[in-house]
Amino acid sequence: MPLSLHQAFVPSALQMIGTAGHLLNKTESWCAERDCDHDAILTARLIDDMLPFTYQIKSVAEHTAGAIEAIGEGIYRPDLNPPPTTFEGLREKLTHAKSVMEGLEEGQMESWIGRDMRFEFKENRMDFTVEDFLLSFAQPNFYFHCTAAYSIARHLGVPIGKMDYMGRVRIRKA
Repeated sequence: MPLSLHQAFVPSALQMIGTAGHLLNKTESWCAERDCDHDAILTARLIDDMLPFTYQIKSVAEHTAGAIEAIGEGIYRPDLNPPPTTFEGLREKLTHAKSVMEGLEEGQMESWIGRDMRFEFKENRMDFTVEDFLLSFAQPNFYFHCTAAYSIARHLGVPIGKMDYMGRVRIRKA
């Protein structure tokens, strides 16, 4: 039996939302232990032309819940609002994203297959079907931004490793 769109997208989205939340919590705890300047941590980047830690966490929420919410209109436009500037504000973004993902039903998502979906940003436009938008655009983006957040935190010295990134894997139950 082939995977449904829900099975192909939602569990992975929830896994990375959980990972982003875990990274956020570990980074905040690490920062508190060292009495760090929160702003310095939240605005950290690996290189000057990279977007900061806050943007990376925000983008995990945007490419999960934001992608789903855009399907109703059939157009995804990146949220250009600044990311939250606090650990708690970022946590709220992830909580909302988790709620959106958990509220999706398989039949609902299957009904979207074949529908038109467009990405628009400035002069750029890409046309997709909903399933191709979610699986070839949104999904790689939420993995990318979660990886970037992990890399920034690790670069700062937060004691995290591969299992912190992997998050809750879906193991077979006996």
